[in-house]
Parts: sequence; structure tokens; C-alpha cells
Amino acid sequence: MADKTTKNKKKIRKSVPLAHAYVTATYNNTMITIAEPSGNVLVWASAGANGFKGTRKSTPYAATITAEKVVEKVAPYGVERVKVFVKGVGTGREQAIRGLHAAGLELEAIFDQTPMPHNGCRKKRPRRV
Repeated sequence: MADKTTKNKKKIRKSVPLAHAYVTATYNNTMITIAEPSGNVLVWASAGANGFKGTRKSTPYAATITAEKVVEKVAPYGVERVKVFVKGVGTGREQAIRGLHAAGLELEAIFDQTPMPHNGCRKKRPRRV
């Protein structure tokens, strides 16, 4: 057998000064994803992944802690400014944005991408008595 020598490649982290932060606030959880403007995900965090269980996942406090964790994770990439895209109607949506700002990121813009029904489902037929 021949000697197999492997070189340890040092992982090169690229500098991303402007990124996109996607906040998904549902009734059950709050998820935050930081991605490059091209769409490649850099880091993500959720209230459930940060140790919150059950109904505590959807609280504003859990959203703040999640925002702080995601900013901590994204620090090696050199992200300074973010455009925030919010989706959902959960209680943590406002606090997640405030948490991103409080942790040291400069917010460039905030967009609301919550889906809205344009007429919704077909109504149930009237009941005959």
C-alpha cells in the first residue's frame, strides 16, 4: 500500500460586508437565517435549536436570544450590514429584528414578506336547517 498523505486545507472564510437576514416568525418557533445577497446560506439559528422547548420557543425573549446567537455565529464572515426580510405573524418578529440591531448589526432595510391570501379558500356551503 502506498502512503496516503493528506494536507489539511485551511477553510477560507470570505468577507461578506452586506448580507440578507431572513426572519421566519411562526406561532410555534422563530428561525433566523443569514445569507449572502446571492442566496448562499452562511449561518442559521432557531429558538428550538437554542434550547427552548414547547410554547417558550415562540416567545419574544426566545427570538432575542436566537438573534444574538446568529450574530455570534456570523462574526467570522465580517458581516456589518444586513437587509432584513421578515415572514410570518409570530410574536417574535419584532424582537428578532431588535435583537439583530442590539447585537451590533446595522440594519439597512426591513421588508415584510408575509404571505397574504388574495381571496383565500372557497367558503363552506351554507347549512340547510
